This record gives sequence, structure tokens and C-alpha cells, in this order.
Amino acid sequence: MEPTDITIEILKGIRHDLKEVRDEVHATNARLDQTNARLETGLADVSRRIVESEVRTSTAIADLAGTVRDMTGVLRASHDLRPRVERCERDIAELQRTAGGR
Repeated sequence: MEPTDITIEILKGIRHDLKEVRDEVHATNARLDQTNARLETGLADVSRRIVESEVRTSTAIADLAGTVRDMTGVLRASHDLRPRVERCERDIAELQRTAGGR
């Protein structure tokens, strides 16, 4: 079987089409590489923001824990003084009663 001019032309067309497809694949791969680079940069930025947010949150929680500890101490001290204050108020009332009775 001898190649005919039409067969050669068809093969040339196929070769040309394959070259165009290959060029398009290379262009698509280049665009994918650019997209991947942008995504990696975006993910790094998001990761950095998350870490910064977590640091701020943990700092605020630590500050809040300290404030709660301080308030607990104040409330305990106030509670511990209540019987003494009540005793002093009774003593004052008794002194007023006895002083007023003269």
C-alpha cells in the first residue's frame, strides 16, 4: 500500500492538531501553576491570621482568668468580713441603746 497524497495530508493535519493540543496543555499547566502559587500564598496568609487570632484569644482568656481570680479574692474577703461587720453593728446598736437609756 502506497501512501496517497490525501493520507499524507490527513496525517499532517493530525500532527498539527496534536501540536495545538500540546500547546494548549502547556498553557493550561502554566495557568494551573499560577493558580496554585496564589492559593499557597492565600493559605499562608489565612494560616498566619488564624495563629494571630489564637494568640489574641489566648491572651484575652489569660487576662480574664486573672480578673476572675482577683474578683474571687475580693468576694472571699468580703464574705470573711461579714460576721465581723454584723458583730460591730450589733455592738453599735447596743451602745446606742445603752447610751440613749441614760
